[in-house]
Amino acid sequence: MNTPQPPHPLRAALAAVLLLAAGLQAAPADTPAIGTAEPPASWIDPDTGHRVIRLTQEPGSDSFYFNVNGYTPDGREMAYTTPNGISVLDLATFQARRVVEGSVHAIVVGHKTPTIYYSKSSPDHNESTLWATNLDTGDTRKLADLPPRASVVTINADETLGAGTFIEGNASAGGSYDGTKSPGRMSPTNLGEPLNKGEMMRRRLAARLPMTMFTIDLRTGEIKDLLQHSTDWLNHLQFSPTDPTLLLYCHEGMWWLVDRIWTIRTDGTHNQLVHQRTMELEIAGHEWWGADGETIFYQLHFRATGPSYIASYNVKTGERIWYYYTPDMSSIHDNSSPDGKMFCGDGDHHSPWIFLFHPVLTPDQGTLGTNLIKGGHLEAEKLVNMSKHNYRLEPNPSFTPDEKYIVFRSNMFGPDYAFAVEVAKAKAP
Repeated sequence: MNTPQPPHPLRAALAAVLLLAAGLQAAPADTPAIGTAEPPASWIDPDTGHRVIRLTQEPGSDSFYFNVNGYTPDGREMAYTTPNGISVLDLATFQARRVVEGSVHAIVVGHKTPTIYYSKSSPDHNESTLWATNLDTGDTRKLADLPPRASVVTINADETLGAGTFIEGNASAGGSYDGTKSPGRMSPTNLGEPLNKGEMMRRRLAARLPMTMFTIDLRTGEIKDLLQHSTDWLNHLQFSPTDPTLLLYCHEGMWWLVDRIWTIRTDGTHNQLVHQRTMELEIAGHEWWGADGETIFYQLHFRATGPSYIASYNVKTGERIWYYYTPDMSSIHDNSSPDGKMFCGDGDHHSPWIFLFHPVLTPDQGTLGTNLIKGGHLEAEKLVNMSKHNYRLEPNPSFTPDEKYIVFRSNMFGPDYAFAVEVAKAKAP
């Protein structure tokens, strides 16, 4: 989810409200029109020369959140959600098949096996169960009953543990971000964030609700507590894709109010802050693991009008790199390619594009010092004009495993669909 942040270079909450009140921006003349009975299967963006492909057929279908793995270990298929379950798409033929029926919450596709992990909630959403379905065979098994108000949100690299949180007791801040209400949506087939998200997040952070973060053994159902009675809002848990004992998580809230990015071992040791703020209104967040499972990437911004970076921290070497980018390259989310040589961004209502970024490292000039942060900048290429997209729905970009496409979700035609844009420019007709 997008975290409300100070004004430019990201987004001001007021600007988002004004955008919604004014309606979507006019589309370029040559792009497909909004409201068509069925969106086109593909087109070449006239502003960029890159081909865009609609991956999903179901209105209200979405690719996964930007830092959640939706790809099978062999890289051939991608799981996605629909209003009626979970489906899987062959990335070579673009043929899809339903694998899970019903109202479920997708968690992640395993890094070791072609398994989709998901949860099912009770009618009052107070209790849920954890499930797994093999995408190849369809074999489905119930893994565990979860504690009241608990959710599992990530699965480790060898698929032996899940991790999640719950609010202790019956404490409530009275909003969707503490699990007591369903988030406000634009429509059943357009899952944009509620207009009052910022207010709900402020209320949730101020409530200081006691939380427990836990792991669950997927073989036995045994639950072990990692952190108990934390009155910080613990969120966005992500296991390293290669190290089954290393967990990334955040102290949630407005980014300028929290030291957000942390790691912890599954035995509860080495609970460490990744980025320490040093300036008023400095913000760091929307963190994600690189494919190597050692590099943590995140967005870093200094003050409301200061410089912005894609920053990285290597948990083994301690190396830090900051890649500078200009305000017209800002995105709600960024992501990295599997080989770590490219980044992508999903833009925002100030810069409505799907971006491809090439990082350029500044050559070492023999600077004296130890543990210095390396610097560089990003060179941007625009791939998709997103001026018709309503950014209450976050596009959440990701590279396909073969790095030929960037997948994103969009409501540019009204309902949500998942799309892919080719990284290489289309050949002239």
